[in-house]
Amino acid sequence: MVQNTARRTALVDAAVEVLARDGARGLTFRAVDVEAGVPKGTASNYFANRADLLDQVGAHIHRRMTLDPGQYDLDRPPSPDLLTEVMRALFHHISDDRTGWLALLELRLEAIRRPELQEALTETLRANLTANIEGRRESGFPGDDTSTMLLYYAMTGVILEHLTVPDVLARFDVDDLIAAFVHRSVAES
Repeated sequence: MVQNTARRTALVDAAVEVLARDGARGLTFRAVDVEAGVPKGTASNYFANRADLLDQVGAHIHRRMTLDPGQYDLDRPPSPDLLTEVMRALFHHISDDRTGWLALLELRLEAIRRPELQEALTETLRANLTANIEGRRESGFPGDDTSTMLLYYAMTGVILEHLTVPDVLARFDVDDLIAAFVHRSVAES
């Protein structure tokens, strides 16, 4: 197994680009090599097979999508306003990595056809949702488990529209929508 982590990361980033641009059917080792600008056969030295590549792409995308908690003053008392700030930052962070999110969407579609990918992606997404629920509990943010799930899926929907058909939301201020999601979901709990 090749241990050059910088090269592996470059290959996975190239795979994300290919997946977002060409879809799962276009994701080949050769396409990754070309995108990464490395010699033919390089990707096949780093990944056991296509399923391994898809798994590593999925894990990498989730790392890219994760906010750095150090960018917030989380010593402030938890409040709907602070939660709104975090949700807005998440939206903008993901929007700034459109390619990563579109690649994740392609992975979701490919998982419909590949049971092993569906299993791995389900585990990753379930762990992500659980981490969000537990994070809200530990942080003291207002709301309950259901409000966390409502925010999670509301954000997923807004991100989907914004990154795939942005004109649907063109007449709305997304930051205002996010504030409404937060305040309405925690008011109900």
